[in-house]
Amino acid sequence: MKPLYWQIGNVLVTQIIETVDGEDIQKGIPSATNDNILKISGLTPHFADNQGNLKAQVSVFIVQTKDKIIVIDTGVGNNKVRKGFPDWNNLNTDLLERFEKYGCLRSKVNFVLCTHLHFDHVGWNTMLVNDTWVPTFPNARHLFLKGEYNYWKSFPDSEFEDDIAGIKDSVLPVYDLGLVDLISLDHAISPEVSLIPTPGHTPGHVAVLIKSNDKQAVITGDTLHHPCQVTHPEWETTFDTDKIQASNSRKLFLERFVDTDTLIIGAHFPTPTAGYLRREGKGYKFIL
Repeated sequence: MKPLYWQIGNVLVTQIIETVDGEDIQKGIPSATNDNILKISGLTPHFADNQGNLKAQVSVFIVQTKDKIIVIDTGVGNNKVRKGFPDWNNLNTDLLERFEKYGCLRSKVNFVLCTHLHFDHVGWNTMLVNDTWVPTFPNARHLFLKGEYNYWKSFPDSEFEDDIAGIKDSVLPVYDLGLVDLISLDHAISPEVSLIPTPGHTPGHVAVLIKSNDKQAVITGDTLHHPCQVTHPEWETTFDTDKIQASNSRKLFLERFVDTDTLIIGAHFPTPTAGYLRREGKGYKFIL
């Protein structure tokens, strides 16, 4: 799978696709039935097929500024046991080879930012070497929102078992090695890269704002799982810790960026992944 690139002023964003899986995303949005998806214009052919099946993927993003290399979200990872998601269980992909081929050397990464700590956004924080989880990006500072980390470190009983597993094999190993900075919601990674609080999907969820030379883009994290939620921001997901708050965050996000030139880059949106928000009647539409 070839990467996509977006030039945002002086900042280069590279998408590395780890795996494709629309079925799990569709199951996670209960209102996204095939019939309801077919009622939304503009989703085919890129974001759904003619039968109303969603298309989706898991992506890792490399953000390169003048002097910093930042990895945004790190996917599912190889060799990670995720029993509740068979298509993502014990993955064995060539993502790291493609990462270095199309992006940069792992040793050169300055920061790893996880928009939240669900297992499909932290997986490549670690890799399995001699039966031990070791840092994939050994020289990077790993940036976790303080409230997000504090929530997950208690292993909440209400959350999916696979997400708890992700904390154990992909978050705690880098934390225990002293590679983690717990950051606040107003943290700026660089002059061009900052955070937008979008809580609800998880308590400390954020999107990532990139601004350079009057150009602007946002990497959504899971603020939106799929373009169908642009049309229907009220469509909650089974993965949301606080469903009402997550829906409110989606609506605030859409209203902030609708009818602007801000490029919206969806973490799970299938190729071509990025587009713009436009007002349609009393609602919103995602356009390429």
